[in-house]
Amino acid sequence: MTRLLSFFLVFMIFMAGSPRVEARERLGHGWLLTNDILGDSHDRWQAGSFASSRVWGPSWEGHLPGGFGEIVELRFGGQIVAPESLARPARGDRPFAGVLSLGLHTHFSRGATQFALGGDVVVTGPQTGLDDFQVLLHDVLGGSEMSNRARRQQVSNDVTPTLVGEMGHRVALGGMRMRPFVEGRWGLETLLRAGVDLTIGSFGSRSLMVRDVVSGHLYEAVPDRTPGASVVLGADTAHVFDSELLRAGRGFDLTEARNRVRAGVNWQGERGASVFYGLTWLGEEFEAQREGQVVGSVRLRLNF
Repeated sequence: MTRLLSFFLVFMIFMAGSPRVEARERLGHGWLLTNDILGDSHDRWQAGSFASSRVWGPSWEGHLPGGFGEIVELRFGGQIVAPESLARPARGDRPFAGVLSLGLHTHFSRGATQFALGGDVVVTGPQTGLDDFQVLLHDVLGGSEMSNRARRQQVSNDVTPTLVGEMGHRVALGGMRMRPFVEGRWGLETLLRAGVDLTIGSFGSRSLMVRDVVSGHLYEAVPDRTPGASVVLGADTAHVFDSELLRAGRGFDLTEARNRVRAGVNWQGERGASVFYGLTWLGEEFEAQREGQVVGSVRLRLNF
């Protein structure tokens, strides 16, 4: 673990210390909130998550630069996964887990092929305080109480370095853009994923879009202020080799394929205000999960 942490810190320092660091300015920020209450209205499994990105670089010309480390993204994430019932978790259901992450990523391109590479330090367990946050949220908004059994069985405290890489290729199709991609993750969950995104409309054509971990939706991190709208469709499948949230040592058998299908709408007005709403169907993640689920994702930006 010490070697992994050391490697990750060296990686972060290397990216942050690129030769053009003195010329960087903040280019933009974006966020996405995902919750199953916004989807199928159940409080279970992938219960909720939040992703936030802040991006720095020498400039933004509406497309990615060719240099590794020129564009740097500081990424924060929070995630709550839970059994189907917090009050009476069934035998064999997944344990509650609070997940917080902080990482550094870079985005660049070679022609129409885009790359995103980076790493995160991921903290799990009661040390995140997300179990208490979930209880508070249910007290305020209503919902089932978390039983002592659910608390005792939750994922234990840990710190896990995670490396992430994605390669996608943009193909223009008249008023549409298609982007097949492959992604690899190693750490909290080790997996290989392949999929495609289809965008119909102008929104996002000159923006930096970042992929959300849970839903797979792309959210805007460096904006293009041009008014417009778009419909986004996407699907992907992953083979998961290992998961710290569903450990084989605790008796979990991972599904052979982890599938996602998503759709959403982006809109941006004359003054730069924008809104996004999307739905994602998430397939089963472990063999004892009795069905998939639908989560909803939202993003809102207002200019006054």
